[in-house]
Amino acid sequence: MTAQPFLYVVVCAAGIAGDAHKLITAAQEQGWGVGVIATPQGLGFLDTEAIEDQTGYPIRSAWRSPGDPRPLPPADAIAVAPATFNTINKWAAGIADTLALGILCEAYGMGIPTVVMPYVNAAMAAHPAYGRSLDQLREMGVLVGAYEPHRPKAGGGADRFRWEEALELLEGKID
Repeated sequence: MTAQPFLYVVVCAAGIAGDAHKLITAAQEQGWGVGVIATPQGLGFLDTEAIEDQTGYPIRSAWRSPGDPRPLPPADAIAVAPATFNTINKWAAGIADTLALGILCEAYGMGIPTVVMPYVNAAMAAHPAYGRSLDQLREMGVLVGAYEPHRPKAGGGADRFRWEEALELLEGKID
């Protein structure tokens, strides 16, 4: 009998971050254990108590102190959803200045299957660094969701963001 696979959901500071429970629910329905890692700014978008009740684990946002126990099991896969312009560009550049980015940068070297679900507006997506960063992540083997950027200053796109696509992209990617 194999152990339950464990998914890290990395949540960034985007307007739809409060809906991360949709991905958690879908993953749990497919038999995943789930732990959430939030960027420091993303933490403020989440209902911490509800997510911790749903997952059974604390949300991680900061480095743990030496000697402290690891609060989450090791990840079998990672889904970054929603992924912001900032996180995508820092990750592709190898900048690990937050726990979330450190985990993402390390995942590459550990061979952990990873999905990124961008949620950016069209003006940010037009910046040349964004396309280069997505290309870099693809070259690293990161699976990229199909979300089309929404209009700037419109606060839109939540209805088109397919949380479950992260799980679809991971199908068959873990042992």
